[in-house]
Amino acid sequence: MGRSSTRFTTVFVVSLLLLISSAHSFYLPGVAPRDFQRGHPLPVKVNKLSSTKTQLPYDYYYLDYCKPTKIMNNAENLGEVLRGDRIENSVYTFHMREEQSCKVACRAKLNVESAKNFQEKIDDEYRVNMILDNLPVAVLRQRRDGSQSTTYEHGFLVGFKGNYAGSKEEKYFINNHLSFRVMYHKDPETDTARIVGFEVTPNSISHEYKEWDEKNPQLSTCNQNTKNIIQGSIVPQEVGRDKEVVFTYDVTFKESDIKWASRWDTYLLMNDDQIHWFSIINSLMIVLFLSGMVAMIMMRTLYRDIANYNQLETQDEAQEETGWKLVHGDVFRAPINSGLLCVYIGTGVQILAMTLVTMICAMLGFLSPSNRGGLMTAMVLLWVFMGLFAGYSSARLYKMFKSTEWKRNTLKTAVMFPGILFSVFFVLNALIWGEKSSGAVPFTTMFLLVVLWFGISVPLVFAGSYFGFKKRAIEDPVKTNKIPRQIPEQAWYMKPVFSILIGGILPFGAVFIELFFILTSIWLNQFYYIFGFLFIVFVILIITCAEITIVLCYFQLCSEDYNWWWRAYLTAGSSALYLFLYSVFYFFTKLEITKLVSGILYFGYMLIASYAFFVLTGTIGFYACFWFVRKIYSSVKID
Repeated sequence: MGRSSTRFTTVFVVSLLLLISSAHSFYLPGVAPRDFQRGHPLPVKVNKLSSTKTQLPYDYYYLDYCKPTKIMNNAENLGEVLRGDRIENSVYTFHMREEQSCKVACRAKLNVESAKNFQEKIDDEYRVNMILDNLPVAVLRQRRDGSQSTTYEHGFLVGFKGNYAGSKEEKYFINNHLSFRVMYHKDPETDTARIVGFEVTPNSISHEYKEWDEKNPQLSTCNQNTKNIIQGSIVPQEVGRDKEVVFTYDVTFKESDIKWASRWDTYLLMNDDQIHWFSIINSLMIVLFLSGMVAMIMMRTLYRDIANYNQLETQDEAQEETGWKLVHGDVFRAPINSGLLCVYIGTGVQILAMTLVTMICAMLGFLSPSNRGGLMTAMVLLWVFMGLFAGYSSARLYKMFKSTEWKRNTLKTAVMFPGILFSVFFVLNALIWGEKSSGAVPFTTMFLLVVLWFGISVPLVFAGSYFGFKKRAIEDPVKTNKIPRQIPEQAWYMKPVFSILIGGILPFGAVFIELFFILTSIWLNQFYYIFGFLFIVFVILIITCAEITIVLCYFQLCSEDYNWWWRAYLTAGSSALYLFLYSVFYFFTKLEITKLVSGILYFGYMLIASYAFFVLTGTIGFYACFWFVRKIYSSVKID
């Protein structure tokens, strides 16, 4: 016993150290502030083209934008690749606190294909994403409530459609002139400064020139001596076959009181704290209601039952009693498909451990938005290393059911859930690949995921299972009869389907408001960074799942139905059904997705999320019910 515990602790500590070292290399670099002297070069990097209408990211150079002599990809972590980020260098280069007016980036002549690509991306409202000193470019927007506070939209539109000069036909226009504004916070003691803001105002201008000089182009619509474009002669740049487009930009610098540590705050002001507090209060009301019911059952009804049962003097008197005590000889009978239940319980423990550690890391600031892909990377790595707990918990339950094929059970625990997810993900990735989107995960990354899965996760699941099987089996508080007791006819409201569906409503109700913000951050290209609220809601979800399952399990046992194992799991797990139904509602009310492939991607990924939510909540409900049943049957005297 002592050796097994020591080995388990050693493996866990080693795994955790590996996780910390791996995660450190993924999201800690680049967080430290950078001080820039006057005139220091500031290269602008370009990221993916993104659209909330298609959800398909594209590489910046998929469109015929100005290209540098050599395109270089920045080192990407696993999370960035999975998110579809493609960060590359660009022709836009600034110099710290040195303003530039009407700088010509390049001149391009659009052919049929490039013009068509621009028009398609304008139709789908694609936005261009750029990065300066790890800050994403943003466009100022006016708040709907008319307040003066600054809010941003991520990236700027590729272009727009409209009528010009009385034309009845709508034409396509490209935003080819970019007015950048860089905010900096100056060090009062030195001449250095830190970048704290990166804004852009896009314009569409059909530039004119007398004669093109490649080395020093002079434009009549905008020149080096004026910061602003000549007003009154602005003609938008049309997109079409054989159209010539001149890409230009301005750069201005503005001193700001914003400190470097607070430079991301403006990007994160899109979420309303009041609504989050309302979400938590709503969830707490549900928890208090359920806690009152559980307290009533535990302190009054159950206490009275136990006292009455223990005072019975004869077996005849016991036979006259009804309720949960009568099924004591069958309540710990192994359920149908007990091996599958063990697999799901092990997987649920793995997801629960991954979620808790991820949220704690996020609250501590390790997974801030400035660490692109950090959250996704941490989740993947944590999932891999938490396989240790999956194998251990699955084996412990499997041994309690007196099953012997622990290797087969362990293999199913290690392979089944990630295998289903990987299969769905592979199909969805093939669809993205067919659309030539940068969101398609490369083969090398897919191979890396398989290596992490079979090279680390599977061995850890087997290690955990080995330690779990070495421990003494969990003993039942009462003996199980050889002949199963007949279950009486159940009332309509205690039938499995109705009971299970009712059980999932309250856990979903505890989280659905926060779920709106999570879906918005994922599908509407916004940042989610209120992990403190999310952690509180997650704790409330755990309590709600546990309490509703205990309440319904008690009612089930009182009606002399002892098949509680799977029903406990499905009662809390059914909240995933409501999550998926809510995602359908969100799709039709909040999103503007029209493409078939984009719709398949949305429902495919939401199906994966709902399935994971089912496994997570089902496991929480099962363990709560398992503890409850063992507690009440160990509290009564049974001959």
